[in-house]
Amino acid sequence: MKYIDEYRAKDLIMKLEDQIRKSARRDYTFMEVCGGHTSAIHRFGIPYLLPDNIKLISGPGCPVCVTGTDFIDKAIAYSKMEEITVTTFGDLMRVPGSVTSLEKVKAKGADIRIVLSGLEALEIAKINSHRKVIFLGIGFETTAPGTAVTIKQAETDGINNFFVLSAHKVMPPAMEAIVKDGVNLDGFICPGHVAAITGSDAFNFIAEKYNLGCVVSGFEPTDILLSILMLIEQVNRNTPKVEIQYGRVVTVKGNVIAQKHLSEIFEPCDAKWRGFGVIPLSGLKLRKDFEMYDAENNIPLKITYQEDNELCICGKILRGLKTPAECPLFAKNCFPENPAGACMVSNEGACNTWYKYNINE
Repeated sequence: MKYIDEYRAKDLIMKLEDQIRKSARRDYTFMEVCGGHTSAIHRFGIPYLLPDNIKLISGPGCPVCVTGTDFIDKAIAYSKMEEITVTTFGDLMRVPGSVTSLEKVKAKGADIRIVLSGLEALEIAKINSHRKVIFLGIGFETTAPGTAVTIKQAETDGINNFFVLSAHKVMPPAMEAIVKDGVNLDGFICPGHVAAITGSDAFNFIAEKYNLGCVVSGFEPTDILLSILMLIEQVNRNTPKVEIQYGRVVTVKGNVIAQKHLSEIFEPCDAKWRGFGVIPLSGLKLRKDFEMYDAENNIPLKITYQEDNELCICGKILRGLKTPAECPLFAKNCFPENPAGACMVSNEGACNTWYKYNINE
C-alpha cells in the first residue's frame, strides 16, 4: 500500500495539475495506446484535472478490441469440431462474432475453457492427449512472449496435440497507421507494459519520422499526469523525442530475454485489425520450424465471414476518430452485459471504461 500511496499522493497530484495548467499554452491532443491507460485515465478522473485545451483520446490499446470478427468466428468454428478443446483468456469469451460468441457456444456444450496462461492450456493438452487443444494467442508484445515460451515447452515435452491460433500483434505499426490516417495528434502516451518488453527504442521512429513526442507512462495518476506534462514540454520546445516516465519498469532496450523468445518462435506478418483493416507487418505468426503448432496449418477450417454491425463504431473509436459517447448504440443497445462490439467487452476497452466511469454524467 505504501508503494501505491506514493504515486497517488494528493499533494503531488495537485502540484502536477498546477504545473500542467501553467505550461499549457495552446491546444494539445495526446493519444494513449494502452487499454490499461484508458482505464486508469477515467478511473482516476484525469480529464477533470486537465484544462480544457488538453484533449486525451483513446487508440488501439486493447488487444481484445482490435481482434477481428473473423478470428472469433474461427475460434467458434473450431470449438464446434469433434475432439477439439479451445482454451482462451476470459475477456475474449463475450466478444461478438458474426453470429454468436464463445460464451454462447460454450453454454450449448462446446468444450471451451478459460485459462490464465498458455502454459495452463498446455497442461490441459497433456491431460487430454486424445483431444486437440487450441490456445487462442491474443495480445501485444506483453503476452506474446508467454505464448512463445509455451510453444518451446510443448516442443521440449513432445506434446503433439497442442496448437495455437495466433492473433498476436505488435503496437508500433498500428501507431504509424494512426499517424498516416491523419488523426490530429501532438504526441503519444506510450504503453508501459509493451515497452517493458520492447524497450522505448521501439517508438523512436515516431519522433524521428513524424515529429511527434512519445512518453512511456506508468499507470498511477501521478505517472499519467507527469507524462502529460512531459509531452506538453516537448511540444512547447518543439523537441519531439521518446522519453521514459515509467523508469521503475521500462528501459531503453527492454527485456532482451523476452525478445529472444519472440524472435525464435514468431516472425512478423500482415495482420487484420478491427477498424484498420490489414496493417503490414503488424502481426506475429509461427516460424516455419514451429508450424506443427499452428492451428490453421494443421486443422483445416473454412468460415463464412459476415460484416460487423454497421451501427457499431468500434473501429472509429480504435482509430481515435470517435468517442464512445458518439456511438448510437452506446448505453442503449450496447452495454457490458450485452455488448454489441468488442470495445464494450474488455475492462480495457474504451466503451467499457466510459460506461463504467462516465455513464452518469
